[in-house]
Amino acid sequence: MWWWDTVGDNGGGGVDDWMVGCILFSLGSTFFLSNPDNHLSLNSTLTHSEDGLGLTHINGFKTSDRVWPKLKFSWRIVLATFIGFFGSAFGTVGGVGGGGIFVPMLNLVVGFDTKSAAALSKCMIMGASASSVWYNLRVPHPSKEVPIIDYDLALLFQPMLMLGITIGVALSVVFPFWLITILIIILFLGTSSRSFFKGIEMWKQETILNKEIETQQEVLLNSNGEIHIDAEYELLSPQEEKSGLEILRFNLRWNRILVLVVVWVSFLLLQIIKNLTMNCSLWYWVLNFIQIPVAFVVFGHEAVKLYKESKKRRMDGNTESVCEASIQWSALHIAFCAFCGLLGGTVGGLLGSGGGFILGPLLLELGVIPQVASATATFVMMFSSSLSVVEFYFLGRFPIPYAFYLIAVSVMAGFWGQFFVRKIVTLLRRASIIVFILSAVIFASALTMGVVGVEKSLHMIHNHEYMGFLRFCS
Repeated sequence: MWWWDTVGDNGGGGVDDWMVGCILFSLGSTFFLSNPDNHLSLNSTLTHSEDGLGLTHINGFKTSDRVWPKLKFSWRIVLATFIGFFGSAFGTVGGVGGGGIFVPMLNLVVGFDTKSAAALSKCMIMGASASSVWYNLRVPHPSKEVPIIDYDLALLFQPMLMLGITIGVALSVVFPFWLITILIIILFLGTSSRSFFKGIEMWKQETILNKEIETQQEVLLNSNGEIHIDAEYELLSPQEEKSGLEILRFNLRWNRILVLVVVWVSFLLLQIIKNLTMNCSLWYWVLNFIQIPVAFVVFGHEAVKLYKESKKRRMDGNTESVCEASIQWSALHIAFCAFCGLLGGTVGGLLGSGGGFILGPLLLELGVIPQVASATATFVMMFSSSLSVVEFYFLGRFPIPYAFYLIAVSVMAGFWGQFFVRKIVTLLRRASIIVFILSAVIFASALTMGVVGVEKSLHMIHNHEYMGFLRFCS
């Protein structure tokens, strides 16, 4: 399989425009934030009552005391910018977002409370995902005449991911901090190691293919170093290269995007209305449970479509996959995808990430090539993270100037991460690099969560704090 075939010079399209726009946006945000004459106080933003999501003791911190450090030039902001840039760049390339790195960074390095750090982490994931999606929409599929984003898989996983985020947020109230830490570390180490071995397997296959290509190229050269063409050899007519705009139009599927937007708006409205109700009241639970049929209707429609089409092709003797996933869509596989979507969203709700830590490795396990897996995962994360950002904005969970600055950093990082890594993949003819990046980001997240978890658990033990399960409505 030609994994490494990616973008030509027209695929990225508008690199100079992107560079100028991102730099101006970042400089403008930085100037605005560092200007002492602006009257936006980081410590006196909109105040709202606590929402019904129950994040009072998320990850073991007493987050009722909001801590918003002032933005000023220091080693902390420099280090946070450095970590945020490279975390966003590699996180979006791997399709995992990077929330497992952002939350500890914002909490330990910058000094935000955990609730605000989780909200700002969503802002960073949203910015990086949005720029990556925009870049990927102007990139052709490496081997087929289909969009680089698999909309079938996006429609299958997005509703379950959003439902899982709601479940994860609820569990973050009940589960003690040490248990969340242990579960996430085990999960991250498992997915990281699995992705690493997947990358090694792909690397070996790419090595064999590269050697075959070199052998074929040597056959075309005679002893004098001139190109030798057999009589039966027919020159292939050069294919017309598409412009960036043509690729963009081809990659966009407005009917599918409209469905995803409708699901996004439905969950957003339900969350906003739920936050206006009393915690654990009748309407609170009604609005919570309404999210279940909304998610399963969209998931079920897409699952039935994939199942019927896969069954029809098997009966006709057609071995071509229905979508990018090279599996037969049986009832067991569909149920497994539903579980993984819920699991990814739950981890995102517990951690403050976009759920890509599960979705990215899962797409690779389903047989999706790395370029498409990365593009599809970041596309889905853009919806899930932006939903949380809009909700957190109405709740006053993060300082607006800080959010603008971090989003600016993430937007640049997401674009340049995609640009440079894809160039490296094309140069080396090894798409397995994307898989290794994915594995490294997940492993780094496991390490940071482990360090933070041990430190905070020891702190709670030393202060004789309660470390058992909490009541949801207390």
